[in-house]
Formats: sequence, structure tokens, C-alpha cells
Amino acid sequence: MHTLTNGVLTVNVSDHGAELQNIIKGDVEYLWQGDPAYWGRRSPVLFPIVGSVWEGRYRVAGKEYLLGQHGFARDMDFVCIEASQTQIRFRLESDGQTLQKYPYPFILEIAYALHEDRIDVVWEVTNPSDRPMHFQIGAHPAFFYPDYDPQSDPRGYLSFDRTEDLRCIRIKEKGCVDAVTEYPLILPEDGLYPLAKTTFDSIDTIMLQGSQISRVTLHRVDGSRWLSLAFDAPVVGIWSPPTKNAPFICLEPWYGRCDRVGYEGEYQDKDWINTLAPGEKFSSVYTIEIH
Repeated sequence: MHTLTNGVLTVNVSDHGAELQNIIKGDVEYLWQGDPAYWGRRSPVLFPIVGSVWEGRYRVAGKEYLLGQHGFARDMDFVCIEASQTQIRFRLESDGQTLQKYPYPFILEIAYALHEDRIDVVWEVTNPSDRPMHFQIGAHPAFFYPDYDPQSDPRGYLSFDRTEDLRCIRIKEKGCVDAVTEYPLILPEDGLYPLAKTTFDSIDTIMLQGSQISRVTLHRVDGSRWLSLAFDAPVVGIWSPPTKNAPFICLEPWYGRCDRVGYEGEYQDKDWINTLAPGEKFSSVYTIEIH
């Protein structure tokens, strides 16, 4: 475990999955603590896929591979390559084990940096091979509802940096989506979307694609801001375990998305796939701000 602190925030990060373990401001813990009765993770990185591939199988150059939901990086040990009081960087490189599941050499680096009441989370993916590399990457941080009461609604509210013409798609079958049918996400006049005990029971995930938003804020029951995520990812997932009345919500920027139901095409032709030429590097950052 590695600890970062800047006098405002204290953050702990594990080598395993390069995963955030705590976000503490004052004496308040903001990050979900992984109770397996609801969901046993805290803030896993999703790589080299986001979500599920259809029937757990995908194809590269006609050869079929098996890969579980959200890929394998979250379950591997990274190497810490740089560390200071307020910043840390981890690295994961492909090996014989990963190449059996995902036939692309890669270097994945994840960094965290504290700036006052913000955490920058940096992803860098490098293609060290002599052929194109295809991948997806995403975040899955879970945050406590600030005013959780298992018996009452609302849990809080969400707001976005766009308030009109928001449209969602939904999981349909085996963790994959109906990518054709869109559903309006209608906000009240005050722009605060209420989160109830049953919000996710029938829809599983609120999924917005096509860069519709670049900021989402979680509000307390009284409407005040609790925390925000800012990002440039083209797809965003919002999730809490259906039917479990869980005390947390996940706000998830993604460069990728699960398969369409029935998809049997090539991996490189998946929706929202990213491609790196030989020697090329992908870089991105998203920010968690504690209000």
C-alpha cells in the first residue's frame, strides 16, 4: 500500500491493480470500501476491454480468445516506478500470461497526482510492437452516498454539464447492450437527477455514449455538491448494484464499451475501440474533485 497526502486529501493506492483504496478528506472516507456483500472492489481499472464481450469470446485475425468482464489488469500486480508525497506511477507490461488472453504486447502506466482537493488519474498505454494494437480502457470508481439511509429516498442527486437531449443505452443480455434503442435521460428543471433505492433495479447501468457529457457531480440530499468527476472519455457509465439497496454509486469514464448483443465480428471493429500504431502512446486523464 502506498500513501499520498497534500494536507487536504489522503489517498491510498495498492500495487494490486494499481487500485485506489481510500480517498479521505478530514475524517471522511469518500471511496467505497469493497464490502463483498454488495461489490467487492473499490476503483478498478478496466483493460483491455470495458464491460463484456459477447459470450465471453472475441476474435483477432479470425482466432478466438476468452476474456472475462472488464479484462485482466484489475487482477494483476503493477510495479511502482515513481513515488513522492503527492504523486505515484505504476506500470504493467504484457507477458506470456496476458498474451494468451489478449494477443497484443502493451505497456500500461497508471498515475495518481494530488492537487489541493483534486486527484488526477492518468492512463498511458504504449504499443511496443511492430503491428497495430487495439484496446479499450475505463475507470470504475465507487463512492459512498453521503447521506445513505437504507430506508429512505432520495440517496442524493446527480448533475451534468449538459442538461438537455441526454440519451442512454442499456444492458440487454449477458452484459451486452442494445446499441440501437436510446432512452431519454430527463432532468428536472433544477438539473438534479434523483437517485432512489430502485433507480438501477430495472436498468442496471445508465450509459451515455458519444461524448454527451464531460462532468458529473454527486450531490447530497440537500442539493449541495459532494464530489465531481471531469473527463474527456466518449462513454460514461453510472452504476450501483441492482436490487441490493447499496450504499454507493459508481461514476465511470470509459474509452470503450461492452459488445452489442450477438456481436461476432473482429475485436478491432468493436464499438468504441482504440487503435495505436507501432510505438504510439495513448494518454488520458480524469479528475476526481472533492467538494
